[in-house]
Amino acid sequence: MEYLDFELPIKELIDQLEKTVEIGKETKSNVNDLKKEITLKIKAKKKEIYTNLTPWQIVQLSRHPNRPYTLDYIENLTENNFIELHGDRNFKDDKAMIGGWGTINNQTFMLIGQQKGKNTKSRQYRNFGMANPEGYRKALRLMKMAEKFNKPIITFIDTPGAYPGLEAEARGQGEAIARNIYEMIQLKVPILCCIIGEGASGGALGIGVGDKIMMLENTWYSVISPESCSSILWRNWDNKELAAEALKLTPKDMLKNKLIDIIIKEPIGGAHNNPQQVYDNIKLEIHHQTEQLLNTNPEKRIQQRINKFSKMGIYSD
Repeated sequence: MEYLDFELPIKELIDQLEKTVEIGKETKSNVNDLKKEITLKIKAKKKEIYTNLTPWQIVQLSRHPNRPYTLDYIENLTENNFIELHGDRNFKDDKAMIGGWGTINNQTFMLIGQQKGKNTKSRQYRNFGMANPEGYRKALRLMKMAEKFNKPIITFIDTPGAYPGLEAEARGQGEAIARNIYEMIQLKVPILCCIIGEGASGGALGIGVGDKIMMLENTWYSVISPESCSSILWRNWDNKELAAEALKLTPKDMLKNKLIDIIIKEPIGGAHNNPQQVYDNIKLEIHHQTEQLLNTNPEKRIQQRINKFSKMGIYSD
């Protein structure tokens, strides 16, 4: 288990508990009372830390290397029948963006999301979850396919942003994201968007337009990362915690500002501490929301989607 800097007090207590158990075995002593005492301390420390997380600590938790990624959610939510589809039919298959058919609660969905890697090799293979234009064009192709067959769409958002390389810009990164936003707002099928980790910039918004926007409890959603914001405003990363606070990027902030609709609970310590509980919570929310959306007239659903996003922000004609 890997621990973040603010989790080190918990690690110290867990190490103490393990050492106590080890000493008890070696000396054949009864250490049950001491074990209970340390276990209670661990529980109290977890409650103290995780119920008072700062925005920056939430950002750190969203990036935890043991956290479930899109493929983990797809594999555990679907009924062992996920069929991945590849390619944008124009340039190539972007490994940072995955998608395909799957069944959840006896309902067929088009499932799309950014995929990060779990080790150095797979992170490079997945380009750290940063999609190129062909990734967004693949996502749009699959969404159009879902519309053709009248099947709802679920997107899983987890990206530090769209890939910022010169080759991506040369192939129309901005246009690809803008096209997705334009097309998603008009799709005739229900769209559920779920932020499962990082929701950064246009990279997230490129698959983030939907009827219901959901966020897991320890995730963030913003136009820019705290580090990049700090780098622009203060010319260094030293003020990333202050930037995280100012950006109002936590699920509670997003819900308060009416930029999302639902916050999905995570187990104490984050999704990686009990992935199955998170899968169950998401599956329940998917079932509830899909049932409502499928019973809504498509034209009315589209208008509600347009109204929803039109109300975001302040602007003048």
